Amino acid sequence: MKLYKNFNISKNHKKSIILIGNFDGVHLGHRKLFKLANSYKKKFKLNIGVVTFEPMPKMYFNNKIKNFRLSNISQKNNILNNLGIDFIIIKKFDKNFSKIKSDSFVKEILFKKLKAKYIFVSNNFRFGNKREGNVRRLIKNEKIYNYKIVKPRPLILGKKIISSTYIRSLLEKGDLKKANKALTRNWSIEGIVQKGRQQGKKIGFPTCNIDIQDYIIAKPGVYAVRVYQKNKRGYLKAIANLGYRPTFNQKKILLEVHIFNFSGNLYNKYLSVEFIKFIRKEKKFKNVSYLKKQIKSDLAIAKKS
Repeated sequence: MKLYKNFNISKNHKKSIILIGNFDGVHLGHRKLFKLANSYKKKFKLNIGVVTFEPMPKMYFNNKIKNFRLSNISQKNNILNNLGIDFIIIKKFDKNFSKIKSDSFVKEILFKKLKAKYIFVSNNFRFGNKREGNVRRLIKNEKIYNYKIVKPRPLILGKKIISSTYIRSLLEKGDLKKANKALTRNWSIEGIVQKGRQQGKKIGFPTCNIDIQDYIIAKPGVYAVRVYQKNKRGYLKAIANLGYRPTFNQKKILLEVHIFNFSGNLYNKYLSVEFIKFIRKEKKFKNVSYLKKQIKSDLAIAKKS
């Protein structure tokens, strides 16, 4: 899969099937879309390209939104690479790009730069300065710019539309089972292990501390997890606390991971933490002794997960 940082793509990637969106999480609904795009690819002998934006426009326009993502850009790229995508354009979303008029986006980018043949978008897709462009405007210009708009119906399961927003709500409620089903994989957080206050080590349960950056904050609590190390096969079983550690009056949200039967230095290592099971919500204990007793109980559950 070829990666571009702008719309100046190679000649062999012009006149392709173009899918535009955030594709946060690349969930079951997105996969339905890519399956349809692949059928077009086979039928019309065309490449498939994805146009996405960094940062996500919603986060750019509202700097109060700090924790929102289901996946980081690296995760998204890796998943897309396995879905039959030929190239991806990750366009930096900045002040200049946000001011492009919708008509200019269609003419200068979709037509002149990409020469798109089929454009896949959701029915609520908006684009251009002040979100002035919509799907109706795209359809209106089909004949002028020689492309065809495809807007598949959203995927509905159990009367719920599968969307990134829906999955975020599931994670916030602690419904990890449904969230993972909608993602078609275990939700995960990736990050670099940082040196913390050593509190876990002091009470006999050393942990890897990972800053969750702008990932969505799932329900604070204890989870059974799997840990993957970069460039290493297999996973390590572990238990994690995602939260504020109220017993220690921690104010910043943090992901702490205790790996079973592990010895070694993971500081500054890049880890991927897969969330397997929600064990319990976070709570403040009377003292460290009560906390240690609870941790032993949590460990027993996590080891069976």
